Amino acid sequence: MEEATVVEAKDGSVSVSSAFARHHEDVQDRDKKFLTIAVEVAYRGVECGDGRPFCAVVVWNDEVVVSCHNLVLRHTDPTAHAEVTAIREACKKLNRIFELADCEIYASYEPRPMCFGAIHLSRIKRLVYGAKAEAAVAIVFDDLIVDGLRGTGFYQNSQLEIKRADGNEAIIVEQVFEKTKAKFQLY
Repeated sequence: MEEATVVEAKDGSVSVSSAFARHHEDVQDRDKKFLTIAVEVAYRGVECGDGRPFCAVVVWNDEVVVSCHNLVLRHTDPTAHAEVTAIREACKKLNRIFELADCEIYASYEPRPMCFGAIHLSRIKRLVYGAKAEAAVAIVFDDLIVDGLRGTGFYQNSQLEIKRADGNEAIIVEQVFEKTKAKFQLY
């Protein structure tokens, strides 16, 4: 293993070069490898007519567990995004209920709110994506998604009415969580 070299500049600042430089290159090589797989699968998804060019690859122990493309059009399901589908399939393949904390996900595109939520909830340890959200606007994708990601008014621009229940209905629903919490000791 290389030793770290510490260099102090005249202005008192310190810089360090170390063996971690090679580690950084290795990580970049891995990222390129798995993003290349994601891009190939994204093209296949478009060519077969399943959906737009979105893909996600779940990796565990440096091996591809699953690679999934967008299936929205095939399944007529607005939740059949590549990341969500990949997480579902990875959980099945690895025999996990929902937790993928020792996995990474590579996405062809910056995950939108639903997909990011799924990634977060599955506890995936690392997300690497290729294209920024704005790239999807070029394929006539809803720019409200970009607004939502950037915090520029997604809910304000939506035609969706959002309301929390009140009164007795809210209390009854809240009781479901209180009365069943002992069955779900997750951590």
